Amino acid sequence: MSHASLSPAIDHPVLTTQAAAPPADLAHEERLTLVNAAMTARLDEAAVAYEVNTAHIPTEPVDLADIVTGPLDTGSAPLPDLYPTPVAALLQRAHQRLFTGGWCKDTLVDEDGARCMLGAIRAEARGDSGLESSAVAVLLDAIRRTFGDDVDSVPSFNDAFARGRVPIRMVGQAAHLAHARSL
Repeated sequence: MSHASLSPAIDHPVLTTQAAAPPADLAHEERLTLVNAAMTARLDEAAVAYEVNTAHIPTEPVDLADIVTGPLDTGSAPLPDLYPTPVAALLQRAHQRLFTGGWCKDTLVDEDGARCMLGAIRAEARGDSGLESSAVAVLLDAIRRTFGDDVDSVPSFNDAFARGRVPIRMVGQAAHLAHARSL
């Protein structure tokens, strides 16, 4: 038995469009245009072949509303209380306020309503000066742990930055620290 008789007979389609090599005396752009035209003809032929070969497959129209869904607009979700202790919860709320309401420097509250670190703590303390003082003390300690003892105050640290990424992150870290201290 010969080797040829073991393999199944498969009809391979013969491509009717062959891309001829462009003449060498053409400019580079002209050769690219000819190759592009040849490839476009081959792709068009393949698309027609695909349509013919798949025409017998039954399909049902799909309603995109059954497939594409999005979240329901239920309004803004309240911030979960991650910390049960008052100072940690205050710092968490201040962090969230800075994150969503905006951060500023050189003032407690700017004209757009953005707040500095101290302004956010003061707003979230809601008049409880003892709670505010404790939160500022923990925040200053968190800042000094990261940036050294050269930091004089929370406002001076806040105002040393052009963007709020680091100050906002430090308020979040202070919330973690207050929680670890059960404050």
